[in-house]
Amino acid sequence: MGHLLTVRRFSSMFNTLEKNSTSRNPSISGNLVKKNWNPISIPHRTLPEPKGQDFDFVNVVYSHLIHSEWENLKPLSTHLTPFRVKHILLKIQKDHVLSLEFFSWVRNHKPTSHTLETHSIILHILTKNRKFKSAESILRGILGSGSIDLQCKLFEAMLYSYRMCDSSPRVFDSLFKTYAHMKKFRDATDTFCQMKDYGFLPTIESCNKYLGSLLDLNRVDIALGFYRKMQRFKISPNIYTLNIFMRVFCKLGKLEKAAEVFKEIENMGFSPTVSSYNTLITGYCNKGFLSLAVKQKNSMGRNGVQPNVITFNTLIHGFCKEGKLHEANQIFSEMKAMNVSPNTVTYNTLINGYSQVGNSDMGSRLYEEMLRNGVKVDILTYNALILGLCKEGKTKKAANLVKVLDKENLVPNASTFSGLITGQCVRKNSERAFQLYKSMIRSGYHPSKNTLEMLISTFCKNDDFDGAVEVLQDMLEKRITPDSVVLSELHSGLSQCGKDDLAMKLLNKMETGRLLPEGFDKTRQSAVDQTTGHQECRKLLRSL
Repeated sequence: MGHLLTVRRFSSMFNTLEKNSTSRNPSISGNLVKKNWNPISIPHRTLPEPKGQDFDFVNVVYSHLIHSEWENLKPLSTHLTPFRVKHILLKIQKDHVLSLEFFSWVRNHKPTSHTLETHSIILHILTKNRKFKSAESILRGILGSGSIDLQCKLFEAMLYSYRMCDSSPRVFDSLFKTYAHMKKFRDATDTFCQMKDYGFLPTIESCNKYLGSLLDLNRVDIALGFYRKMQRFKISPNIYTLNIFMRVFCKLGKLEKAAEVFKEIENMGFSPTVSSYNTLITGYCNKGFLSLAVKQKNSMGRNGVQPNVITFNTLIHGFCKEGKLHEANQIFSEMKAMNVSPNTVTYNTLINGYSQVGNSDMGSRLYEEMLRNGVKVDILTYNALILGLCKEGKTKKAANLVKVLDKENLVPNASTFSGLITGQCVRKNSERAFQLYKSMIRSGYHPSKNTLEMLISTFCKNDDFDGAVEVLQDMLEKRITPDSVVLSELHSGLSQCGKDDLAMKLLNKMETGRLLPEGFDKTRQSAVDQTTGHQECRKLLRSL
């Protein structure tokens, strides 16, 4: 009774959330099923028996197949028809290996003899013998054709040949799961509805795959709606389902709800897995609740679950994101003390963390440690090192690292260029920064808003307003709204060097394109610039 109450509490938790979701998404709010589920009887279609030449052909091919006389089959391939292929498959269906070999042979020698019906028969044979991977491989081949009405026709073909092959319900489960793998969510949902109409339901493993795929694409609304459908048909969740819905709550920022699910896991007869803990730790870290994340990690050992590399990487990333490098390093030390080997992600996260706070020496020491321990170095490692050096203005050392990329067969990317541009901006070398910016664009990379604003600001500091305007024009073409502080800096510079008309023209263009920063008052800015200009003029006169 206690377990039942726990399930009800858990279900109630999702019902409330699903109602909120369906109010925003009417497409999933409709009542999917009637209160009394009365499945439709499975139709029974028979295949006419072969006669005459068809009969003789089927028997001859059958004889060659069971004696593995494949060479003797080649002259017969031109006489294959869908009707004959279906009968041969049915005749050898007890041998699933031979059935698949013959199916593949027909595909290579007379592909026009394959229809949805022949595909359905081999799918029944394979799933009945629990060869699900082979069945799903064939399904991917069919579903990759892109035909709009294929989903309905395929299900129908499988349904009508179901009894003929004395098949297993898992054949429809394979179809549902394959749609989930291929991210064809509408087709997966339609298949689920068709399945339940005939009394078939997908396995919880396939449901989990579907839910996980939805979550990967951030379709939380559909995931919640589908869970409601699972409840209606009493498809019981397992530990993986609960982990998925912990992720759902974490994605929605509802960490208290995620923690409730975690507490209910044991009450429902399951044991939390390392993934259960990691999901909640990730949720806490993303929200900056680092003390709760550490507390969750500390409870793992007490409950017989060992933290893994993902656990430690998540915590290290959380502390680095908050600039708490001391705490991140403590987690790193604990990780090694527990014999959990740091990987590329671990080192990259720490190197990037130290680079962001301008500690390139520590980043270099970690890089050397990576090399000593045989941990793979990638482009992200070098980008983090380059950024750290460039933030400190050590552009020559950064340039030397860029040369190393060629030796490592690594290609510079947008972050590599951004780091190098940062270094030149730190040294107030706007011309060199601009050359790197142009090289970045020629290489097919797009600078970030921050990089563009940094360039504009550096040009302004060097009183090179033509260069600053060129970068701003590029921003406007990309429809990127500049920061109000950077725009004010440029506007003031243009006004002070007598280019008020150009400044106003740029502001008007931005206003027309709705690219003015929020709260930026161009009229007030012009008045401020004029006052500043007069003050600069008076200072100049006094100095003469």
